[in-house]
Amino acid sequence: MISEPEVAGEFGGAEPREVIGDFDQEPAGRRIPRTRWVWALGGVVVASAVWVAALPLLGALDRKPDMHGYALDQDLCRSLQLRSIGGAIAPRETTPMTDSGLLEHPALDQIQCLISLGSPTSGDADGGGWSIHYTVGLDVALHKKADPAVEFEARRRVTDLGVVPEELVETIPDLGDEAYLVTPDAGSSELRVVEGGAVLSLQLSASTQYQGADDNDEVVGEGPDTPDVSQYRSALIGDMRDLMSRLKR
Repeated sequence: MISEPEVAGEFGGAEPREVIGDFDQEPAGRRIPRTRWVWALGGVVVASAVWVAALPLLGALDRKPDMHGYALDQDLCRSLQLRSIGGAIAPRETTPMTDSGLLEHPALDQIQCLISLGSPTSGDADGGGWSIHYTVGLDVALHKKADPAVEFEARRRVTDLGVVPEELVETIPDLGDEAYLVTPDAGSSELRVVEGGAVLSLQLSASTQYQGADDNDEVVGEGPDTPDVSQYRSALIGDMRDLMSRLKR
């Protein structure tokens, strides 16, 4: 055993140290500081906890949305009946105004179209040719790779006319996973639904038009006011339910 010089103790006194082989031996009762070990261990625990907490999130991001049996076909725009809206306003015309065709992709299936309803004239005695036109816009997107729910919520106030105030957005209960009725003005109302990977939209809009006997005829009068389509809220919801049932297989 080889003696070493004394070193200062905890209270300034001398304290002997001994060397046994190549290792220092601390006197009995003195503990090696553990602060660094505690911090190191704490870091490992925190890192592990973060990783464990992230696992469900990573799993959710990697999980494909439930399609609930939804499937699209090329015939949707031609075959959609719109019974509720047609009964409340006027039957649909035989063919859609525009049809986007069916997009089929491993990540997304989508179809869009505009469907005209019948447009009776206003019935003015002078035969002015004013008429009210109603159009139903259909948009169905099936997201097969990524869950659209977060984006659906984020875009609840976004319309073709811009971002509308929150009071113009009404939550519709018991329809899909989530549903909103957005009414940016009196002449337009859009019902949006998300259910699993399916995002569906029906938009009802109204406009007034003047049609003369020929292109040179002058417009007679100011024409009728644009109807308030919010009165057809129930019909829009009814046709959305029919659409959802029609697309499930």
